[in-house]
Amino acid sequence: MTKFKFAIIALIMVCTHTISAQTTRVSGLVTDNSGQPLPGVTILVQGTTKGASTDFDGNYALENLSSQDVLVFSYVGMVSQSILVGDKTKVDVVLLASAESLDEVVIVGYGKQSRAEVTGAISTVDSEKMGALPVTNAESALQGRAAGVTIANSGVPGSSPSVLIRGLGSVGSNSPLYVIDGVIVGNLSGISPNDIESVSVLKDASTTAVYGAQGSNGVVVVTTKKGKNGKGKLSFNTYTGFQTVSERYDVLNTIDYLKYAAELGAFPNRPLSTFQTDTDWQDKIFRTGMIQDYNLSYSGGNDNSTHLFSAEYLKQEGTLINTGFERYSFRANSSAKFGKLKIGESMSISFGKQNPELNSGGRTVIEHAIKAAPYLNVYNASNLGGFQGPSSSADGQDAENPVRVQTLGDAVNKTLGIIGNIYAEYEIIEGLNFKSQVGLDYYTYNNSNFTPSFSDDSVEGSSTHAQDYAFIQRYSGYGQTIIFDNSLTYNKTLNDVHNFEVLALIEKYEGKNNSQSATSRNAVTDEVDQLSNEDSSLSSGSSEINKLGYLGRINYNYDGKYIASVSYRRDASSRFGSNKRWSNFYSASAGWNIAKEKFMEDLDFSNLKLRASYGTVGSDAIGDYLYAPSLTSGFEYPIGGAVAFGVTANGGANQDLQWETKEIINVGLDVGLFNEKFTASFEYYQNTSDDLLIYIPSVLSSGIHAGSLPVNAGSVETKGFEFVFGYNDYEGDFTWSANLNLGTSKNEVLNLGGRDDITGSGFKGGGNITRTVVGESLFHFYGLESDGIYQTQEEVDAVFWANTGQKIVQPGDIRFKDLNNDGTINSDDRTIIGNPFPELTYGLNLDAQYKNFDLSVFVTGVYGNEIFNTNTYDLVGGANRLFNISSEYNNNRWSTSNPTGTEPRILGAPQNNGVSDRFVEDGSYTRLKNISLGYTVPSELIENYFSKLRVYVSGQNLVTISDYSGLDPEIGGGEFGVDRGTYPQPKSVLVGVQVSF
Repeated sequence: MTKFKFAIIALIMVCTHTISAQTTRVSGLVTDNSGQPLPGVTILVQGTTKGASTDFDGNYALENLSSQDVLVFSYVGMVSQSILVGDKTKVDVVLLASAESLDEVVIVGYGKQSRAEVTGAISTVDSEKMGALPVTNAESALQGRAAGVTIANSGVPGSSPSVLIRGLGSVGSNSPLYVIDGVIVGNLSGISPNDIESVSVLKDASTTAVYGAQGSNGVVVVTTKKGKNGKGKLSFNTYTGFQTVSERYDVLNTIDYLKYAAELGAFPNRPLSTFQTDTDWQDKIFRTGMIQDYNLSYSGGNDNSTHLFSAEYLKQEGTLINTGFERYSFRANSSAKFGKLKIGESMSISFGKQNPELNSGGRTVIEHAIKAAPYLNVYNASNLGGFQGPSSSADGQDAENPVRVQTLGDAVNKTLGIIGNIYAEYEIIEGLNFKSQVGLDYYTYNNSNFTPSFSDDSVEGSSTHAQDYAFIQRYSGYGQTIIFDNSLTYNKTLNDVHNFEVLALIEKYEGKNNSQSATSRNAVTDEVDQLSNEDSSLSSGSSEINKLGYLGRINYNYDGKYIASVSYRRDASSRFGSNKRWSNFYSASAGWNIAKEKFMEDLDFSNLKLRASYGTVGSDAIGDYLYAPSLTSGFEYPIGGAVAFGVTANGGANQDLQWETKEIINVGLDVGLFNEKFTASFEYYQNTSDDLLIYIPSVLSSGIHAGSLPVNAGSVETKGFEFVFGYNDYEGDFTWSANLNLGTSKNEVLNLGGRDDITGSGFKGGGNITRTVVGESLFHFYGLESDGIYQTQEEVDAVFWANTGQKIVQPGDIRFKDLNNDGTINSDDRTIIGNPFPELTYGLNLDAQYKNFDLSVFVTGVYGNEIFNTNTYDLVGGANRLFNISSEYNNNRWSTSNPTGTEPRILGAPQNNGVSDRFVEDGSYTRLKNISLGYTVPSELIENYFSKLRVYVSGQNLVTISDYSGLDPEIGGGEFGVDRGTYPQPKSVLVGVQVSF
């Protein structure tokens, strides 16, 4: 029996050994995260010298492997992966770029640098992140991706967002400079996000001073995709989905509106049958809009040439009726080598068509919708034009029919944009290269608006909103910029440790633009939408700008350990007079890569770099010809008993008008641990802007009609911190990464050239919303500060102790603080009531992948800013006349029957509706900007048809956490932080397919 047991045990051991010794063949495909096959990837059996490498198409195969073997996949610049063979016979691998190599080569001004050698403040965003969101403008895709960059989007299809880099630094333009493949452009509206390879945001003097006169507000450098050496690749990407706006203002229905109207003493003079209608005007102007995008590209190349061609069609229906955007774009990039000579070109052309948001009477469509009487119908076939609107005599109000405003007639904005360059580069001797490049930014626009005749109502023969003629408007023009660069670059390494790069460049910039505007009427027919000489007007304008710049830059590093860079640029601009036309800009920076010191060898720091920079940059973003005297017309003079038309001096000459300049200090620290598994970056910056363009009032005796003269007198200081934290886990079947960026910004006005203040735009309740003064932040909200509601006359008299006989302010009105203690409330009691610019911006990106599934979550937000909500004025009866109001105000307003109401009485004191903190709200928000779930089909299932097939579903703006009562807390446009009925951003749900052949 004992022998039998030993025999069984021996048999089991033999069988086990036999099983474990069984061998298998493993094959597969290795790609990068974009699906591009990777040739030359090394695959080794861990602990042995046995291995293989991928072929030209990324395929590999290994024989005689056991289930216990571990395959190690490695590739330069990629994170290695280790995979247990187990029972697998097919192992497809996606190699991800390491956190360090993502920024291994960084695009800087007029060149490239290794990230390890960068001593300035640069944020980079790769192509995957740029293409993750369904945006019509590439600038929007930068939101939350780069620390210190504040972006406020609009829901208007085809519109450009507001972009700030490191906050405000000027009372004038704060927009950054945009550069696409070396061509300076106005914005990124003409480029498809799918064509972008990477974006570098340059933020400090060492990176922006090379752009001299144009770099003061930061620089956004875009590099488009190029062809790569290898087999031709055909890719097709598409998505489609729907977009909605679910938020609404809660306004009164017909029954409550009529009660409110009766209380105002303004009950509508309409037949009772009219009041059976209950129109939700907001539902009438909003809709579900479809969005679709199709992108086709082909790229390839060999050792001597590369090429890439792409085409895209994008169509977005706006969530506001009759708005939308459509774009066709095409791109061709190519390069070729002929010995020491390399030539290339980059060219794109785009055609855009926008149906814009309209307004009427100075009110947006949304403002009309929240004010409109709910008992009115949208349509009335008996009225000219087919719409129904109010009559002031019958309805006691004049909010226009918003559906008619937005849909009657035809409004179309068409654009054409061409951006491109051609270049030649020649290696004179080893390390010395000469490059010549010509860049072009050309655009045309043709905006047309046709509104036929209409009459919304004709009660008792009168119509408040009527037009008895067709109105035709055309606005068109073109602009072009030609940039000619010639540069010499010399690279030299001495003794294997002293690395030099020297750049000398001369740049010529020529810009032109021309515009024409014309309007006319047609009282005969609505069928002709062409201009005529009936009640016509015509105007045109043109301008030119010329610039010339010289640049020198030296980069040095000692064995990648000690790094330094200096640059000097001298610029001239035709926007300034002869006395100050030229200016100089410079920078110096240094870095110490502590991780490369010997005493760090046994530590886990893969990167520890301390860096600092200092320098000056400039801005000529002012109007043309301001230095020269100008004339204005439209004056009548009595000469010889008759009226003669003449001109007079409008602006005076100022040959000393010069550049706005900015002095920038930046200190940074980059940290990497455990081979970049943990990464962090810290920045502190301080920017001081001087010689800001300020308009100083002119004396009457000067004869200057404009009433003011531009001078260089202002000064602003801006400072803040930036933080970036990253974690990357690329081992095993489940991989994930996280990236968090935060940026702060605070500014203070140091000088206004003797002016007391600069006020912003007006408010319908009276006064100006924003103000700028020395010692405070730019463009802060300025008004009265509230302190509850007066409940009794005694409370009123306690505040108005110096004017107890006044009868305007009564119980039920807002109690404002008497900040100067003079016993009355007036403009002297105004104070700072808010700041439209955030104290903190942040973005969080989470990516995870499990086998063939991938998940991406992107969150962005701002903190510490306020919004001035002018819609509140309308919703609380601020006009002291009949318009629709919010249900919340109606339920909580003070009255004799509700003496504890938290909202002021109707028809109250005018002070109730002036600029005050009553209309200021917390603008902080956190938004789920994007969430995407994708699945990549295993290559063995599709290898006969595709090299990659990925399907995904994504959602945008699905969740927003905010205390703001408006439709959207993200307020940009011309008035940052002022909501005048802003077109809200939609929520989107998309499905998409990505295919490579």
